[in-house]
Amino acid sequence: MAVERINPDQLERSPYYSQATVVPAGASLVFVGGQNAVDASGAVIGEGDIEAQTKQVMVNVMACLAAAGTQATDLVSLEIKVVAGVDLRAAAQSAADYLDPNSLPLVSVSVVQQLARPGALVEVSAVAARLDAGDAVWLGRGEVADPAWF
Repeated sequence: MAVERINPDQLERSPYYSQATVVPAGASLVFVGGQNAVDASGAVIGEGDIEAQTKQVMVNVMACLAAAGTQATDLVSLEIKVVAGVDLRAAAQSAADYLDPNSLPLVSVSVVQQLARPGALVEVSAVAARLDAGDAVWLGRGEVADPAWF
């Protein structure tokens, strides 16, 4: 069983997010803490440039997902905080480049006065669902070498 994306007909169909998501039993949840536009040394990338910062933030989110054995298609939700006055459309379009249009996560956006890291214009937290191989048979996924074992 896969993560189920739900977009009821009576709600807007967005190219950026899904309206609801169901994570199957047996999946492990991966929580990614708020990522800013920093490199490995902690230097802010794209000072004053929301597009450049959003791209770096998403690179950082994707690195965390990969380290946890997941990818963009496993995203369940994104929480995005942007500093007041930035171009939200530019930020959304930059983030969308890293998402799979066929498995869009839930998205929540907040506009804040400032972020904890000086110079940061955007911060993204994420939740992904890792469908563990060991749970695949129990959830009706994968193949069983000997169907009689159960």
